[in-house]
Amino acid sequence: MAEKNAMNRKKLVILTIVAALIALFFYFDLGRYLTLESLKANRLTLVRFHDTHRVATAGIFMAVYIVQTALSLPGAAILSLAAGAVFGAAMGTIYSNIAATLGATLAFLVARYLFRNSIQSKFGVRLSKLNTELEQRGLNYLLFLRLVPVFPFFLINLGAGLTKLPLRTFFFGTMFGIIPGGFVYCNAGASLASINSMREIASPRVLGSFALLGLFALVPVFYQKLKARKRESGIGDQQ
Repeated sequence: MAEKNAMNRKKLVILTIVAALIALFFYFDLGRYLTLESLKANRLTLVRFHDTHRVATAGIFMAVYIVQTALSLPGAAILSLAAGAVFGAAMGTIYSNIAATLGATLAFLVARYLFRNSIQSKFGVRLSKLNTELEQRGLNYLLFLRLVPVFPFFLINLGAGLTKLPLRTFFFGTMFGIIPGGFVYCNAGASLASINSMREIASPRVLGSFALLGLFALVPVFYQKLKARKRESGIGDQQ
C-alpha cells in the first residue's frame, strides 16, 4: 500500500510539473515567437548567432524542440522551418528529426508511466486485440500514422503511450516516419523569404505523396491479413 501511494505521489509530481510548464508557456504567450512572421523578422539574427556559436545554436535549438514536442506544445512546423533557415535543408532535417524523435519519445513515456496501467486495467479486454496487433505490426501502423497527417503529431505520441506498443518500435517508427515531412519543412525554411503562408508548404500534392507512402507502409499488414484469411479458409474447407 505504501509503495502504491509513493508511486501515485511521483505521478502527481510529474503531472504537476508538466501542467505548470504548459501553463507558463501560455501565460507568457511564448507562442508569439513561434510564428512565420516572427521567424522571418528574426532570421538574420539567428543566422548571425549561428555563424559565431554553431554548437550552442544547435544545442539550444534541439533543446527547445525537445521540450516543445515533449509537452505537446504548438510550434513544431515553425521550428522545422527555422532549422532549414538557420542550418540548411540537410542539417536542419537531421537536427529537427533527432529532437522531434526524442521529444515524442518523452511524451510517449510520460503518458505510459502516468496513465497506461489505469487504461489497461479498465479497458484491457477491449484493447487486447489492438495490443496484439500493435505488438506484431506496430511499426507499419506507426509509419502510416506518421506519414499520413490524419491525426495530430502529439495525439499519436500520447495515444501510443497508452497501448502496449514497444518503446523501440515507437522510437524507430517515429524517427523514420517523420523524415519526409521534416525534410519538406526544412527545405522550405532554407528558402524562407519566398514563403508567405504555411499553406504553401503542405500543398495537396505533397500531402498526397505522404498518403501514398503511408499506404505502402501498410502493404505488409494487408498481405499478412490476406494470407491468414486464406489459411483459415483452407482449414475450413478441409473440415
